[in-house]
Amino acid sequence: MPDFVRLAFGTLTRLPVPPPSQVDKNTARWAMIFAPVVGLLLGGIAVVTLDGVRVLAKNDRSPSLVDLLAATIAITVLAFMSRGLHLDGLADSFDALGVKGPNTEATRIKRLDVMRSPEIGAFGVVSVVLCLLIQIAALSSCIAAGLGSFGLLTAVMASRLSLTLSCRPSVASARPEGLGAAVAGTVPAAAGVLVALMAIGVAALFGRLDDDASLRTVAALVGAVIGAIVTGQLSLRMFTRELGGLTGDVLGAVTELSMAGALLATAFLI
Repeated sequence: MPDFVRLAFGTLTRLPVPPPSQVDKNTARWAMIFAPVVGLLLGGIAVVTLDGVRVLAKNDRSPSLVDLLAATIAITVLAFMSRGLHLDGLADSFDALGVKGPNTEATRIKRLDVMRSPEIGAFGVVSVVLCLLIQIAALSSCIAAGLGSFGLLTAVMASRLSLTLSCRPSVASARPEGLGAAVAGTVPAAAGVLVALMAIGVAALFGRLDDDASLRTVAALVGAVIGAIVTGQLSLRMFTRELGGLTGDVLGAVTELSMAGALLATAFLI
């Protein structure tokens, strides 16, 4: 197994894979380019969970309650399979934004220190709760509209695409060490664009494979990828402006917010 595959799966999932023999810029680059593929695997696991719950919980129960239950358990499994890493990054990143003061070097250092703390503050708790509520509600809406499985699969893939795009050369690291320093600036802009176009193509293919296979379905799933990209890049810009650059926690926050953006786009477009 190549080192970049080991790094990608070892970092982004809880799957038991051997550690890479070495981690250099080239390994980090390909691991981030490979991130959407990891998203497809995680999405597949979440979809199996989603469909399994819907089959087992049907009976005479209200369809809306079954959809809500299936969405909640699928998102829970996804968080478990990613070791809660991205949710932890989301909480730490918003706790850091809670540090008041002018956007000076001293303030940025304080924010980075807050991110290192193992404790979670009010800003972090609220951000995680609201983000999960949006993801679950949007996924429930997608299920009710008949696009739950492909909607979830596309959203997980697109959210991991945000990792690829966040590592472009124009984004510096906020620290000289850590995950952010290892991957910041490693993915060439052209490679990021190519991976994004491939993700859009995969989403369009999913739309054609859906039972409905309508133009609206294709547009909804393509819109999910675009929604994830827009949400991710706006989030990245906000965090890097306030923190002075990229960190591993920021990558986690961008992933979770992109996931919410993708599911919302699908729910609104379908």
